[in-house]
Amino acid sequence: MRHGKRFNHLGRTASHRKAMLSNMASSLILHKRISTTVAKAKALRQYVEPLITKSKTDSTHSRRIVFSYLQDKESVKVLFDEISEKVNDRPGGYTRIIKTGSRLGDNADMCIMELVDYNELLLAEKEPKKAKTRRSRRGKKSTQTEALPEVTAEPVSETEDVEETDMVSEPEEEQVDDVKAEIVEETVEEVKETETITAEASEEESKESSEPDADSEEDSKKE
Repeated sequence: MRHGKRFNHLGRTASHRKAMLSNMASSLILHKRISTTVAKAKALRQYVEPLITKSKTDSTHSRRIVFSYLQDKESVKVLFDEISEKVNDRPGGYTRIIKTGSRLGDNADMCIMELVDYNELLLAEKEPKKAKTRRSRRGKKSTQTEALPEVTAEPVSETEDVEETDMVSEPEEEQVDDVKAEIVEETVEEVKETETITAEASEEESKESSEPDADSEEDSKKE
């Protein structure tokens, strides 16, 4: 008779059930996610979460107790070295059950059981998004002045100043001389163009002035 035995036996003997939950717990610790039935996942949750809580106190005694349940050195090492650091701030609720539908053969309810702190997609969604800042022309100057960092002048030796001035002054003087020569050439060309234009204009004026004199002489002869 059952008499108060309220846990799910999962249709197995005590030794078989214990071995199955031990293997499932070690595979969950190593792979961080397993696919199983909902009934087994609920039984595994009660089995593995106390072990994860035990791993928060890293001592020889707690390691031996966890090893008596898992019977796997590698999973015990991963639990105490890796998982306990991530789960240290979480007060229980280390696993999550996500239902995936029914199995084709016997129509059993299937699910994915995973460790909460290793689901990168859900963790990325829960991260706080950056607040959007409104840009306005009025407050632009004030924000820029406030955001500018303070610049401190570093002492420079006299020898470095002298070397820098010597290196910079030579090419600058050459550039100035080139610019002056270009300006002089441009001015000379402009002067020549103005002289030719004035000479042509004076010739045209002289021609125009000579034409009416010839007409006046012809008129006088006719008279």
